[in-house]
Amino acid sequence: MKKIFITFILSIPLLNGQFSYPAEDFLGGGIGYSPMYIKLDSIPGASFLSNIGLDPNKFDDPITVHGGEGFAHVTGRWRIGGYAGMGGSSVSTIPEVMIFIDGNGNDSLDANETSKMYTDELNPSIKAKFTFLLGAASVEYVMPLLQDLELSSGALLGLGRVGMALEQQSANPKWKQIFSNVYGTQSNDTLFYGVSANEYENPDIRPGSVSGVLKDVSAAFFNFQPYVAVKWQFLERLGLRISVGFNKGTVRAGSWKLNGRSQILDSPSSALSGVTFRTMLYIGL
Repeated sequence: MKKIFITFILSIPLLNGQFSYPAEDFLGGGIGYSPMYIKLDSIPGASFLSNIGLDPNKFDDPITVHGGEGFAHVTGRWRIGGYAGMGGSSVSTIPEVMIFIDGNGNDSLDANETSKMYTDELNPSIKAKFTFLLGAASVEYVMPLLQDLELSSGALLGLGRVGMALEQQSANPKWKQIFSNVYGTQSNDTLFYGVSANEYENPDIRPGSVSGVLKDVSAAFFNFQPYVAVKWQFLERLGLRISVGFNKGTVRAGSWKLNGRSQILDSPSSALSGVTFRTMLYIGL
């Protein structure tokens, strides 16, 4: 079905002889706000979120990408343009906490271990945020239908970036704590790090307890999105454009990075594929 859809879009320019409106009817261009709604087949990393108590089915579907789009005539019935946008969705939870005495150190509650429900007000919060960014150039072929109505087919080609941020926070963060040193006490250019007598000769410098942990994995990818569009110019300088397409992007295996720095060598290949729908209220130039 996907191959049939893409083949149909790319074959539309072959219908050139069926339309006879003069070229000047679709000269010029336009620019405007253009939200994109993308129904991804899958969200990278979502299947692992249940490990930290999150339900990946609660992500928005489709994902809304807020962006801007522009187009301009170049020659004959051909147009070029561009699109840039960003969007995302998040899920979160505040789990119930059970305290137990871990007698054998296996991090799981066994039948003979003492336990109780945590009843204070400092339950941890867990949140995952998925982000999708896209910047692309477009090329399309225009076929006038009526004086102010036209059909076009084309494609977006460009680069995107996708990310998943995982935040695990104990209670509500406090501004002063965010800027505290997790290793010890800082005085001018010296960090004072306290250790026990046994560790004094060979200290192992590690961070102390922190109120929260933030991990962010992200990757760049090449994106291709063929589409068909209908444009209606209902006023002299104002019009509406609607596009339907299919997004195709792939993050290569091993190209994901942790916190934008450390490459995750065993990260899997991830597909960013799905049907897209764009609307654009534009100002004609």
